[in-house]
Amino acid sequence: MPRAALGLASIAALMGAAGVAIAALGQHDGGGDFARIASEFLMIHAAALIGVSAHAARAPRALLVAGYALAAGVILFAGDLTSLAFRGARLFPFAAPVGGSLTILSWVALALVFAVGLARRPKA
Repeated sequence: MPRAALGLASIAALMGAAGVAIAALGQHDGGGDFARIASEFLMIHAAALIGVSAHAARAPRALLVAGYALAAGVILFAGDLTSLAFRGARLFPFAAPVGGSLTILSWVALALVFAVGLARRPKA
C-alpha cells in the first residue's frame, strides 16, 4: 500500500480511537449531545476512510486527496463539538460549519472520483 494510503489509514484509526474515547468521556463527564455527535461522526467516518485508504492502493491520487479532505473536515467538525461539550467554547468562530462543509464537499468529491473511475472502466 502506498505511504499516502497508509497515512490516511493511520489517521482513520486515530479518529476511531478518538470517537470511542469521546463517547466514554461523554458518558462519565456529561458531554451531552455535542459529545455524542462528535463521537459518532469520528467513528462512522473512520470506518469509511479505512475503506477509502484500502481502495486507494490502486486508485487515482484524487481519491487520496478527497480522503484527506474528508478526514480534515470531520476532525474540524468533531473537534469543535468536543470543545463545546467539554470546555463550553468553540475552537474558533465557524469551525463546525467549515468542517461540516468540507465534509460534505469531500463526500461529493469521492462520489465524483468513483463515478469517473466507473465511466472509464470497460464493461464486463
